[in-house]
Amino acid sequence: MVEALLAFNSWLNSIVWGPPFMILLVGTGLYLTIRLGFFQFTHFGHAWKQTFGRFFSKATEEEGGAITSFQAVASAMAATIGVGNIAGVSTAIALGGPGAVFWMWLTALVGMATKYGEASLGVKYREIDPETGEISGGVMYYIEKGLGPKWKPLAIIYGLLAGVAAFGIGCMVQANTFAHAFETGFGVPNWVSGIIVVIATGLVTLGGIKRIAMTAERIVPFMAIVYIIGSLIIIFMNISNLGWAFGQIFYYAFNPMAATGGFAGAGVAAAIRFGIARGIFSNEAGLGAASIVHAQAKNTPVRQGMWGMWETFIDTIVICTMTSLVIILTGVITTGTTGAELASTAFSRGLPGPGGVVVLIGLILFSYTTMLTWNFYGEKSWEYIFGRGIIVPYRLLFLAFLFVGAIGGLVLIWDIADTLNGLMAAPNLIALLVLATILTKDKKDYVDDLKKKLYTKQKI
Repeated sequence: MVEALLAFNSWLNSIVWGPPFMILLVGTGLYLTIRLGFFQFTHFGHAWKQTFGRFFSKATEEEGGAITSFQAVASAMAATIGVGNIAGVSTAIALGGPGAVFWMWLTALVGMATKYGEASLGVKYREIDPETGEISGGVMYYIEKGLGPKWKPLAIIYGLLAGVAAFGIGCMVQANTFAHAFETGFGVPNWVSGIIVVIATGLVTLGGIKRIAMTAERIVPFMAIVYIIGSLIIIFMNISNLGWAFGQIFYYAFNPMAATGGFAGAGVAAAIRFGIARGIFSNEAGLGAASIVHAQAKNTPVRQGMWGMWETFIDTIVICTMTSLVIILTGVITTGTTGAELASTAFSRGLPGPGGVVVLIGLILFSYTTMLTWNFYGEKSWEYIFGRGIIVPYRLLFLAFLFVGAIGGLVLIWDIADTLNGLMAAPNLIALLVLATILTKDKKDYVDDLKKKLYTKQKI
């Protein structure tokens, strides 16, 4: 029975994460990019001013949210900046060659429009409980309220899939990575790491979104900066070969790479496949989960959408590129290793001593913060279906699965959750495609208002 279930799931997983579905994910991003008038490129500088730039201005936060815009994006990035930025990128290069990075970039560039749509719609269609002030939003809400009540079954399907998928991608996978990092770096037994991760996660998640946001606001910038600095040191130490490294990325994006050393070689199809797949795994554009936490922000739909754009840009274009360049510049692709081990080997070779520590700290912090936000994604998804009474039981169940994941148990649930994680994209993509007209109108109204203010300012 179990073997049959595993076989069926393996077949379904090959479809869900196969070329047709990945084309749909990237195609949706491309469609939104065109409908929005290439907004992520034409207003790139403006988006910067309206997001990170607001920290240096006297602009105040909009009303109506539970957390600040930065806390919302920090929480969303806590879920996306994770194992995918280290192990995911390493796997893409190990299986698809340096050319996979180019296709990862392409996925992110159109994914910026997808994430813009998710964040914007999350705020636009959120609900605020008049009695408690609790905010609920995300894919389920913009399906039901944006597409209409007759679409509610699709919203329920998304909620069910997201709630179960969270136990895999955001829970057991991360707990296992956390435990493995502690075992490798400090010799800590997995069961001890399991207890540590349950306590550390429970202390935050049991306090709700505000405590998650406050934690993410502190940890995410720190972990990103440490990882980027470590990467930049290695890149600058090999600066003379930087042009060659970029050349490898662009050349092998369109040409097969022959086998060399422990590298088995890769054709163009492999570069495209693994680049797109790992790009999606890294920034999660199209899965829709980030809309759940973006909906909590004190912001307008369009401005929060800009935060969604930057979330994808920083995650893939910046951090994933750092990992890629370190791997290519240090030449570890010929070792034949893959995953986090390849990244660790690259950092250790490029920066003997502290290099391996950077990856170790990255894996621990990245996996930890991912658990925090995915717990929130899961509980809000099931709250939409079962009501607020499900929140505490869900949190406790999530903590139990963390321990199971840390000791390497329930691989079946792990594998099924990975499939459901891909399936949950379908309802979200349908909603984004149908609501593209609304996204376009809101963007146009914002740009027109921006031009009007600029014209008035110039006349004065």
